[in-house]
Amino acid sequence: MLNLSGTVFMPSVLTLIRIPGLESVQFWIGIPFCAMYIIALFGNSLLMIVISERSLQEPMYLFLAMLGATDIALSTCILLKMLGIFFHLPKIYFDVCLLQMRLIHTFQCVESGILLAMALDRYVAICDPLRHATIFTHQLLTQIGAGVTLRAAFLVAPCLILIKCRLKNYRTTLVSHSYCEHMAIVKLAADDTRINKIYGLFVAFSILGFDIIFITLSYIRIFITVFSLTQKEARLKAFNTCIAHICVFLEFYLLALFSFFTHRFGFHLPPYIHILLSNLYLLVPPLLNPIVSGAKIKQIQDQASKIFHCKDVS
Repeated sequence: MLNLSGTVFMPSVLTLIRIPGLESVQFWIGIPFCAMYIIALFGNSLLMIVISERSLQEPMYLFLAMLGATDIALSTCILLKMLGIFFHLPKIYFDVCLLQMRLIHTFQCVESGILLAMALDRYVAICDPLRHATIFTHQLLTQIGAGVTLRAAFLVAPCLILIKCRLKNYRTTLVSHSYCEHMAIVKLAADDTRINKIYGLFVAFSILGFDIIFITLSYIRIFITVFSLTQKEARLKAFNTCIAHICVFLEFYLLALFSFFTHRFGFHLPPYIHILLSNLYLLVPPLLNPIVSGAKIKQIQDQASKIFHCKDVS
């Protein structure tokens, strides 16, 4: 409803923009995004099927399966509506937009927590291998999965509540993004948004900052331990078990930090660059994670070969 001041009170429908400046090629941009989603869906599903085999029921592989499930959920949350925007269906109900925002940020936080758990698992496996099996039990893995999910849900929920309860008047209903993101929605409001922005920064730094610090410390300790090994073969084996995880960490956090800082401080960047990078941040890690894991972890390669070989024989 439009007020006399020119603001909109509690809009029921928002409009997601596509990619400003690239309107003439919107359709063609949607095709590679769709291809990336299909490959990510297939790759992560295959990864979970391979890891479901009894011989791979170890913490390192189970964490990869959790990561694959999270990647499927995260990419599905963003891509289905994004394709609708590229194919001229930009409208979205306000409450549905908030739901998408909550799901996207929740799964982002869950993925960060799983990456932290993977780093701690490698730290114990390399620095204290005799105690690894007694520490990382299946019960602990269940508790870690529940813990990172609850942490994400509890920290992201207030973002939704603050928008619903504090922001009533909006300057426009045009969201400058191709999906519903917290800051993109907050920037629409004509009301005071300082608390919303502060809490958003708090969540970002408390999750990303905390996880990055402990992942970095874990790998510093791992590298110190690996370099202290006297046998060259032992050093190479230890590095090979970590290299896939390091690639996954770098692709997730570098893209996350770049997207985070450009959204808040990259005012000189053209809008289409930020929107494209934000989309790639949510689609590239789900695409690359199963590829990196399959290419670098021999046990996953062997089990996948067995599965396909059995199908060929039958």
